[in-house]
Amino acid sequence: MSIFSKLEDVVGRFNTLTEKMGDPTLYERQEEYQAITKERANLEDIVIAYKEYKQVKADVEEAKEILKNEKDEEMREMAKEELSEKESEIPLLEDRLQLLLLPKDPLDDKNVIVEIRAGAGGDEASIFVADIYRMYQNYCRSLGFKTEDISVSGSDEGLKEVIFSISGDKVYSKLKYESGVHRVQRVPKTESQGRIHTSTITVAVLPEVEELDFQLDMNDVRIDVFRSSGAGGQSVNTTDSAVRMTHIPTGEVVSCQDERSQLKNKEKAKKTLTARIFDKLQQEKSSKEAAERKGLVGTGDRSERIRTYNFPQGRCSDHRIGLTLYSLLKIMEGDLGEVTDALVAHNQAELLKGEED
Repeated sequence: MSIFSKLEDVVGRFNTLTEKMGDPTLYERQEEYQAITKERANLEDIVIAYKEYKQVKADVEEAKEILKNEKDEEMREMAKEELSEKESEIPLLEDRLQLLLLPKDPLDDKNVIVEIRAGAGGDEASIFVADIYRMYQNYCRSLGFKTEDISVSGSDEGLKEVIFSISGDKVYSKLKYESGVHRVQRVPKTESQGRIHTSTITVAVLPEVEELDFQLDMNDVRIDVFRSSGAGGQSVNTTDSAVRMTHIPTGEVVSCQDERSQLKNKEKAKKTLTARIFDKLQQEKSSKEAAERKGLVGTGDRSERIRTYNFPQGRCSDHRIGLTLYSLLKIMEGDLGEVTDALVAHNQAELLKGEED
């Protein structure tokens, strides 16, 4: 099927959905209403871009017609300028339309839960967890995303583990490539000889799950409650407000004690556990499709070393796409856009290659 046949199909579908939204009884069927509005919103950018493309093509034909029939030299000059300008726009618009028609990741619109954990490197790894946590907080703030802590586990020097949620517009599409092992090379604060150490942390970005996508069977979950405790075992409160959920079939365990309310801790623990189980299913699916997805960045392998942050050289390197930037301090302050944009662009280029093959 040609690109223009696909575009006409998209316009037809968009018009059908628009007509359905005109049905006053649709709002009484909230599930159907949400599905229709979501699908229509996903098609709108394509329809607008195609309309612009057709207008530019019409302008080109009009300019050619003027040059063919017009005798007035001033009018001919204006038509030549218009023709040159509009013809240069066509390839750019065609490229944009091709990108817009690429198959979309159905999870891209999701909010996410991010889990950051210290790996090899002792205290230095814990310090780097805190650094990367702050980097993501600043990046999310710059995009207008909202973050909320779910679970924070401190250490003497930094954070052993932090789990937090991010909500906003198409959050997963921006952050899904962050999952994996992040390596830091620098002189630790505790190093008296000035030697560079290498430490690692792991990042997992899990799409938040709605009940329509996946429902966790609570019969498979054991729930334990206990008293919250702070650093050094100091009691935070005297009620059993902390919650531990264990998914018996997989052994996944989530604890949450940041809230004083047991109910709120239970909600956060369930949300995190559901996201983890759903993510496991997605990873299994991704591994099965790995052969077909050659060249794509992927979001499934949590053990893959994806990025190195080298402080002595001020260098940040993403090993999956061969990207090296010498703006490490800016990146650590949350200026992550150049990295995430490059990952998205790489994936789009690989998808386009697949479409052409």
